[in-house]
Amino acid sequence: MASVAVERTSAPRIPLGADRWLAGVIGIVAVLALWTIAGVLQWFHGTIPTPLAVLSTIADTGWSYYSENFSATIGLAFRGFLWGNLLAILLALLVILIPPIEGLATQLAIISYCTPIIAVAPIIQVAFAQVQTMIVFLAAISVFFTTMIGTLSGLRSPNKTSLDLIRVYGGGRMSQLRRVRLESALPNTLAAIKIAAPAAVLGAVLGEFLAMPDKGAGPAMIVAQQRGDIPQVWAIALICGAVAGIGYAIVAVIARFATRWAAGKEVLG
Repeated sequence: MASVAVERTSAPRIPLGADRWLAGVIGIVAVLALWTIAGVLQWFHGTIPTPLAVLSTIADTGWSYYSENFSATIGLAFRGFLWGNLLAILLALLVILIPPIEGLATQLAIISYCTPIIAVAPIIQVAFAQVQTMIVFLAAISVFFTTMIGTLSGLRSPNKTSLDLIRVYGGGRMSQLRRVRLESALPNTLAAIKIAAPAAVLGAVLGEFLAMPDKGAGPAMIVAQQRGDIPQVWAIALICGAVAGIGYAIVAVIARFATRWAAGKEVLG
């Protein structure tokens, strides 16, 4: 029994998080394999280019074409990401400081989430003269609900004892917000912002589909569809997905360091 225990304790351990990375790699390989088989055997109606055909299209077209179009999309998505998150966080803070406006704020967030962007776009296009402003607005709408609800949930997460303690010492809602609620809300807010990053890219691309600016991923995809260049359409779609994934990863890294800092500060305090 002792030898068995020694063997178990001496067995190599998989580093924390390595199993998730391994599962992710296996999943990507499986998707690429199924995609290749579906493209070769033509499982579905219509032409499905293989991954090699898509990569070949990207190489033949040249990276400058994609960088020129995607730089415009990324810039507009980033602006919408900033504005949407900023307004959502400010509104969540106002709900905590002024509770009677919660019903109005919640209804506004739900309307922004449930209303289809395609239905809102013509109204926004009439309201804003500039095409870029419309695209930024649609990207901001795409992130508003997620960040507002996540931030509001985080602001309400502190222990009631901590809030009562501040109230006993004469502190009001502002003191509770500054001393307790903001740090408690950090994990939930960052988790919501992680989800909002890909949503901002999607909102910007949809806005480009409707507004048709001179440059962007949306117009490039429409032109490829009109030419019947299916591998090009897939290439642009995959790069859109990669950009959204990179945005999610960047916020995830920032969130990891920020939550560790907040946890360390709480322990020291």
